[in-house]
Amino acid sequence: MTSSDSWRDVFGHPDPYDEQVDGIETAIDTAGEGGFTVVEGACGTGKTMLALTAGIHLVRDPDSDYERVVVLTSVKQQLRQFETDLRTINSNLPDDWDPVTGLTLVGKADVCPYNRENAGGIDDGNVYERCESLREDTRAITGEGGSTTAENLVSRARSQQTGLADSGAQGRAAASYLETAGEPTPYPPEMPEYDGVEYCPFYAQFLEDVPEDGDPVEAVPFDFDGMGHIDTEELVSLSVQHGTCPHSMMGAILGHAEVVVGNYYHAFDPVTTGGFTGALLDDSTFVVCDEAHMLEPRVRDLVSDAVGDKTLRDAESELTRVIQPVKFDGDKETHTTADADLVRGELEDSDVSLSDIEATRDFVRDLREELDRRVTAHLEREHRGWKSNLHDLPDDEIPLRDPTEPQPDEISEWAESAGHHDGVWVKAEAVGAVVARILNEAEDEEKERAAPAAGRVLGEWYRNDHERYFREIELERTWNEKEPDTSWRRAYNASLAMQNCVPSDAIGEQLAEFGGGVLMSATLEPIDVFEEVTGLNHMASEEGRPVVERTYGLNFPEENRESFAVDAPKFTYDNRGAPGEETQARRMYADALREVATETPGNVLVGMPNYAEAEWAAETLRENPRVEKAVLLDASTDDDVTEDLKAEFFGGDGKVLVTSLRGTLTEGVDYEGDKLHAAVVCGVPIINTASPRTKAVRTAYDRAFGDGFEYALTVPAVRKARQALGRVIRGPEEVGVRVLVDSRYARDSWDSVRKYFPETEREEFQPVSPDMLSLGLERFWRGRE
Repeated sequence: MTSSDSWRDVFGHPDPYDEQVDGIETAIDTAGEGGFTVVEGACGTGKTMLALTAGIHLVRDPDSDYERVVVLTSVKQQLRQFETDLRTINSNLPDDWDPVTGLTLVGKADVCPYNRENAGGIDDGNVYERCESLREDTRAITGEGGSTTAENLVSRARSQQTGLADSGAQGRAAASYLETAGEPTPYPPEMPEYDGVEYCPFYAQFLEDVPEDGDPVEAVPFDFDGMGHIDTEELVSLSVQHGTCPHSMMGAILGHAEVVVGNYYHAFDPVTTGGFTGALLDDSTFVVCDEAHMLEPRVRDLVSDAVGDKTLRDAESELTRVIQPVKFDGDKETHTTADADLVRGELEDSDVSLSDIEATRDFVRDLREELDRRVTAHLEREHRGWKSNLHDLPDDEIPLRDPTEPQPDEISEWAESAGHHDGVWVKAEAVGAVVARILNEAEDEEKERAAPAAGRVLGEWYRNDHERYFREIELERTWNEKEPDTSWRRAYNASLAMQNCVPSDAIGEQLAEFGGGVLMSATLEPIDVFEEVTGLNHMASEEGRPVVERTYGLNFPEENRESFAVDAPKFTYDNRGAPGEETQARRMYADALREVATETPGNVLVGMPNYAEAEWAAETLRENPRVEKAVLLDASTDDDVTEDLKAEFFGGDGKVLVTSLRGTLTEGVDYEGDKLHAAVVCGVPIINTASPRTKAVRTAYDRAFGDGFEYALTVPAVRKARQALGRVIRGPEEVGVRVLVDSRYARDSWDSVRKYFPETEREEFQPVSPDMLSLGLERFWRGRE
């Protein structure tokens, strides 16, 4: 297949940039051969339109096997950009073209009408569990052998109001109805009931509309084919107008949309792909991985696994509830949930025996005791007097082997010495599945059980190797008043965790399922490293699928920007000391920050290696009498607080915003227009190398790629720095300065990071001595007056 100018019918603007022409045609040709195009493109390249145009062209090409485009991005702002560009494409298609159908995928919390309005007893904390329970109850009431029909449930809910259900027209006129997405629904805010059982009327309407043995898309009550792209608010609004379930509508439309916009979960999370998006992940899909520099760390989290202490506790209880009816059959004093005959019947039809369940229960019980012993010993060793200072305990990790020496972990060795043989690990998942099935039948309630989740992780714990997987106990800060005030469980959620240190196989195997696509970001260099850690190089060498690279630099006017690499002492702990120490290095960095803050008109963004250093930088600027701007400090807080901070930063006179380079304000945020005139990066933001997990990842990367420090630590850190710098110049009319402060950015020394920048950026960031920074800044801004 060769590209031609026919893609211009899809392109949403009159005149593409030269980079877009090259990128679109390269992506079309490469995907036509089953390959992937890797694009590093600076802001202004038009990467979103580039990728959508190539993918939609292939989907609409009758000679192509592609049926859809799936967009994956880790940043909500970029998701909105894809929605905007798709609407632009649709508004400029030839008159005889049908609109390109598109759909944005989100979670249940975003589309559930009750959760959105905090009604019906549903909120963010329980929406997933409540949704599944309500769906199961609704199906049970209306399914085969059920006591009524979906149509009757819907009719009852439409007329049901508290105290007014059968009061006639006057009652209905006085009724209040749930409203969401700017539309009234036909149902009350309270969850309706039938024979004392709550059910979801939105889901009941969906069940009523789905034809028997038919495609769920036939239950969609609106003509989505002619609508173009449907975003979350539109999906909810259209669905609730007809009284049907927005999440079910999303699933029904999913397989029929030409463009699906989602996040990495929708392609790489085993639970999500297994239950929702799996049908999209095949060779008829053109995939677009946006913000692809985040692919490796995000997928590592998704393909790592853990089982918490609470899950183990609940699993032990479930296993016991299945054992007791048989063990105490005939004992009238013992009250259990499951009937003995039911348990025996289910076990006869499975490969699981009662002794298997007993062995698993004993193992889980002993495992919890061992977990308790290890956590207690760790706290006694590291935090003397911890029982009287539960509120002050930090998040922590307890390694279960030497992170630098791949070998069996201590929990596996403990299990063997305690008499829990290999078979109990292997059988745990099957045992969990059978136990869940027995309890669901015995209790007449389909619900998510703990035993299958615990069994799955225990099985993976046994099967996974020790070179690529690192096992540890994770201690996550929480608070549970129900636990004793002398128990660590009051302050912590402890988990047995397995870290997938090298996710390249998982990434590469999933990418190989797609027909082809584009992986893109403003910060992918060095691209050869990116292709190794994502498994693309293996795909090219072993499977013969082409992988083509393209790098496009910043194409805005050079006279609108200035870039400095300040040759200051390395901002490492050995040089700078702890925050608050008066060292020469800290004085030089404080001077650099002051000069950028005072010489720059408008807003300044300061990125520090971590939040502790961000606090030091903010305090230093506030105490300097020459800095007249307000200094804002970003802390590790929730989204609402961060949004308020951004609004404060953008409003009024110029300010300085200080944050961590590992936070959310230096990446994926668009500081367009006059919102930002300078960005300063202090130091190379390498993560804590003393962490056991970090040591394990580095060791695994040493074995996989030869240089773990470079691949696992240095390259990701430089990408974080470059992301922060990329916030400044976002359009052809914007003016600003970009400042890197650390000799590793300025010199070609043994630990220099200049080689990790694209050549065009290396040329722009000319080294300057600390005492020349002020002169350079003054000269640039004077030239812009």
